Amino acid sequence: MSKVLVDKRQGYAIITLNRPESMNALSRELRREFVAIVADCGADPDIRVLILTGAGRAFCAGFDLKELSESSDNAATEADNAMARAMESFDGPIIAAINGHAITGGFELALACDILIGSENARFADTHARVGILPGWGLSQKLSRLVGLSRAKEIHFTGAPVYAAQAYEWGILNHVVSEEELLPKAIAMAENIVACVPDTLKSYQALIDQGYSMPLAEALPWEEAQSIESARQTMADMIARRREQVLAKGRSETSD
Repeated sequence: MSKVLVDKRQGYAIITLNRPESMNALSRELRREFVAIVADCGADPDIRVLILTGAGRAFCAGFDLKELSESSDNAATEADNAMARAMESFDGPIIAAINGHAITGGFELALACDILIGSENARFADTHARVGILPGWGLSQKLSRLVGLSRAKEIHFTGAPVYAAQAYEWGILNHVVSEEELLPKAIAMAENIVACVPDTLKSYQALIDQGYSMPLAEALPWEEAQSIESARQTMADMIARRREQVLAKGRSETSD
């Protein structure tokens, strides 16, 4: 049975982590399937948005520690961020539909998404410090920028769960809905995003993500320059289309 399911629809795809008996822990097989599926969606011009969710009661419980403990390989080689890199390579928005526990690596997986929606059962926890490893998929950097340094340190150092209401209050979740409403909410949002002009959607995502990493004093003139170039290209495309329309009309009249 596939450890990752994909459901391609009109303009978007729903990717479901499918190890419900293990709280969707990130086994080697699951990680391989996930990377391949995200790459396939990225190569599909009809897929512009992804929805990521989990089967069963968990979103993702992080790495499969049982599998790691039974491995003869160096556990350090398992901690690559191939999943996060695959998500970064997808040039459209990724919506996380957090249906339950998002723990440690699962927390990092959630924060690798662009928009987070949670059910009332959603809960987050970071247990890296408790198991004696450091995060490598962005958790220590992204969370503090999202919720503030003090709150992030509380989450990182205590390992205590952050439940849906608190996650919403602290800005981790955009919305909290009932379990039944979670996927329909994510689908409605994806369909709304798909209505954007495709090339503009890609450029806008890059504009936000790249600009966010800059100091504001640099980001503002950079945004202005990008906007001017975009407008120039749009006008050039409009003129080219208009010229082609005129030429096509002329050819049609000549043939008549």
